[in-house]
Formats: sequence, C-alpha cells, structure tokens
Amino acid sequence: MYDVFMSKIEDFPETKIEDIIRTTSVGIDLAPSQLDLVGVDPYLYRTEGRAGILRGALKSVSDRYDFILIDTPPSMGQLVINGLFAADHIIVTLDSGTFALDGVSTLSTIFGDMKDGLGKEIHPDLAIISRWGEGGALECKTPAGEEKNDLFTRIRNFISGKPEPTEQEQKAAREQNAEHERLLAMMIEVKRRFPRVFTVPYSALIYEAQKRGLPISHYAPESSAGVAYKTIAEEVMRWN
Repeated sequence: MYDVFMSKIEDFPETKIEDIIRTTSVGIDLAPSQLDLVGVDPYLYRTEGRAGILRGALKSVSDRYDFILIDTPPSMGQLVINGLFAADHIIVTLDSGTFALDGVSTLSTIFGDMKDGLGKEIHPDLAIISRWGEGGALECKTPAGEEKNDLFTRIRNFISGKPEPTEQEQKAAREQNAEHERLLAMMIEVKRRFPRVFTVPYSALIYEAQKRGLPISHYAPESSAGVAYKTIAEEVMRWN
C-alpha cells in the first residue's frame, strides 16, 4: 500500500492496487502494508486531491468483490481520511478501556472536518466494543459485595460461623462495582452516539488466533468471541 499511495507522488513509479493484492490461506484477498506506510502521511499533506487517492485506487478492483474491508491505522491522519472517504459504510472499533470514548470524540471532529472541507457527510453505521467484560462483568445485576452488607445475611453468617469478608475482599468488591458502573455508563454513551452497538467478550483465544495468523472464525469459531464476530458479520452481510 505504500507503493500505491506513493505512486501519486511525483518521481515515484506507478503502482496499481491490483499489482500488490495477494490471496491468503483463508481465502481473503489482501492488499498488504508494512511499517513504512507511516511515511506516506507527510507526502500526502503536500498532494492535491490527497483524500481521494485510496478511493481512486479501489475503482479498478471494486467489481471483483462483494465486500472490500478498509482497515485504517489507529492514529489519526491522512490514511484514516482516505479510508473514510473511500468507504460506503463506517464501523468504529473500540475497546472497553477508560479512554475509548476520547477516540470517539476525536473521530467526531474528523467527521465534521471532512464535511466542511470535502463535502462528504460521515455517519458511522455501527460500533464494536472489544474485550467487553474484562475487569468486571456488566451482566452482573447485583453489585458484588452488596449481599454481604445485608442484615439478614450478616445474621445468617454469624449463626453459620461464616467469616465476615476481609478488608481486601471488601476492596475487591468495591472495585468490581465501580468497574460495573463504568462499563454501564460507557455503553449508554456509545449507544447514544451509534445506531447499532455490538460487544465482543474478552477471550484469550483472540490472541492465540493472532499468533497463528488466523481469524477467530477459523481458529475458534465456537468461542464466545467467535460467535460474537459471526453475529457482526451477518449484520454486515445485509448491507447493500
């Protein structure tokens, strides 16, 4: 992809996207990139029509595929703008970390800038929150530790000889409850910003699949994460 972008810069040889496409072992065609792709950004800022380079490059292969997935880098810049400008639908991926919503605010700023500068209005179709539930289960309806503060429970524990929770156990329960509240607040905010929201539960199998260079759909399709991604894929397949 470095060569495809740089071919729009003067004195660089022309490279078409079909020249770099490779078929992978799982049957997906890939237009690969390497770390040197980060060096494209400074050149693009000095290039006329820079936002439409990827869109133009994809025109020659768009008839070959039912779907073309554009995976943009996590850092904001011209490559992200190219991806947004070329796409018909937008999927925003988040993790369940504390700073995830900060990235959404930055994206919203970029969407506004693209509307003002390029005339393209961006409306994300869905959000995916990965690693959902790590550090606290949102599905838990009763905050951890609440039952132990109940008078009836304390009397029952006294009669049965069950010891009171230690200070460490009480602290862990408070932390779990705080994490529960944080995740709940995050979900409310994400649902306010996006028309559809999907969650993918934390799974160590995701990292195992990455180490083996396989998608979770091929490595562990019946895992909780694999089932979640299948549901997301079925939703995307309904898009026109």
